[in-house]
Amino acid sequence: MGGFAAITGTLLPLYVTRDRFARPESRGPLRDRWVARWSGSLLRLFGVEVDHRRSANVAPAQPGGRLVVANHRSALDVGILLQRFGGHMVSRADLARWPLVGAAARSVGTVFVDRASTTSGASTIRVVRGLLERGETVLVFPEGTTFADDTVRPFQPGAFVGALRTGATVVPVGIAYEKGSQAAFVGETFPAHLARMAGSGGTRVVVREGEPIELGEKARAAEVAERARDAVQRLVDQARREVDGLG
Repeated sequence: MGGFAAITGTLLPLYVTRDRFARPESRGPLRDRWVARWSGSLLRLFGVEVDHRRSANVAPAQPGGRLVVANHRSALDVGILLQRFGGHMVSRADLARWPLVGAAARSVGTVFVDRASTTSGASTIRVVRGLLERGETVLVFPEGTTFADDTVRPFQPGAFVGALRTGATVVPVGIAYEKGSQAAFVGETFPAHLARMAGSGGTRVVVREGEPIELGEKARAAEVAERARDAVQRLVDQARREVDGLG
C-alpha cells in the first residue's frame, strides 16, 4: 500500500507539471508515456508478469480512433491495458472519488460513467464518440463490472455506438490470470483488494489481442457488441490455455 501511494504520489505531480507546459499536440503522447510508466511500475510492484500476445493476423495499429474492448476480472486489468494501449479508460463513476487513484484517473482524462444513470450513459457515449473522432484510443470493459471466472458476460452496446458513427477500429482483447492468483476483484473494497494482491506473491497473466472487428455500413451497436463479446471469449479461452501451459 505504501509503495502504491509512493509511486502514484511521485509520478502524478511530475506529469501534471509537464502537461501544464506542454504544447497541445504533444499532450496525448506525453499522457500515454506517463500512463505506461505509472502502470508498469505498479504492475512490477505487485509482482504481475504480463505476457502480451497478438493473434497471427493482427497488423500494427493504424492511424485513427481505436476502441479496445476486454473482459474484466481485476483492478489490474486497468494497468495492463493502459500500459499496452495508452488512451482513455472508461470507468465507473465512483473511481473519481478514490484516494490517489481518483486524482490520477482524472488527470489523464478518464471517462467516468454512472451505469445506473441514463443521462450519464448518454453523456459518456458523446464523450467517447468525440475522442474517437479525434483519433484517440478508448479502453472499455463492456461487461460493466468485474467477474471471477472466464465466462464473458453480455457486452453493453453504448461504446460501440461511437465506434459505428466514427468508423473507429474495434480491437478485442482477452485476459486470463493463472489459476490460484489473487487477482479477482469481486465483493471487496479497493484497499482490501490491493492488500490481498500485495500478499499473494505475484501472478502471471496472458493478454491476447485479436484481429480488429470489421464494422459493416449497416451494422447496429447491439450486433457489434455481440460479435465483440464472442471474439473476446475466444481470446480468453486461448489465453487460459496459454497461461495454464496447455496451448
